[in-house]
Amino acid sequence: MGIYKGVEMLHLEFNEIIIHPILLWDEEMAVLIDTGFPGQIEDIRVAMEKVGVSFEKLKVIILTHQDIDHIGSIPEILQECGSKIKVYAHDLDKPYIQGELSLLKDGHLENPPKGKVDETLKDGQELPYCGGIRIIHTPGHTPGHISLYLKQSKTLIAGDSMYSENGIIKGIHVPTVLDIKEARLSLKKYLDLEIESVVCYHGGLSKVNIHDQIQEVVSC
Repeated sequence: MGIYKGVEMLHLEFNEIIIHPILLWDEEMAVLIDTGFPGQIEDIRVAMEKVGVSFEKLKVIILTHQDIDHIGSIPEILQECGSKIKVYAHDLDKPYIQGELSLLKDGHLENPPKGKVDETLKDGQELPYCGGIRIIHTPGHTPGHISLYLKQSKTLIAGDSMYSENGIIKGIHVPTVLDIKEARLSLKKYLDLEIESVVCYHGGLSKVNIHDQIQEVVSC
């Protein structure tokens, strides 16, 4: 689903679970925010081609956090694309993504997906890609969870900090959160942003009365 020029919300399915990685692109490059479950590289390739973006144009991957449905296809993408891909993640989730520590929620996996993080991100940092991307450290779901604010389109990529249903932000998905107090504090960071659209990884796009919706969630 197109959100703005050069901003596409992908719709991927895995065992009846629907997830929404984000694709950004301009004339020079493409950026993928999260990589889905293991084995979804072809789903991502097809989704990119549907909007006219070649997989070969992919130069940057930003991982919102360490969970398997976000880092799942990173090994396959890096194996195919090699050194031309630059991978970003927050420092606190980096060792889990790289396989130096067991995943906090999937530590039982014998062969978890892993990939090298080339550069770590911090709260307030801005990346120059595709009109500007501001990093917001939003811990709680995991220690290194980040959200992204797309400056040009005024879009918030919320990752798993919130979930939504039918265009309505429902708040924090408590069963999957490691630190609920931190998760609630993180949501307050959104109130200072001018947001026109929110994409939750689980639930998708919300575009109506965003500030009021977030204020309600924060107040709960």
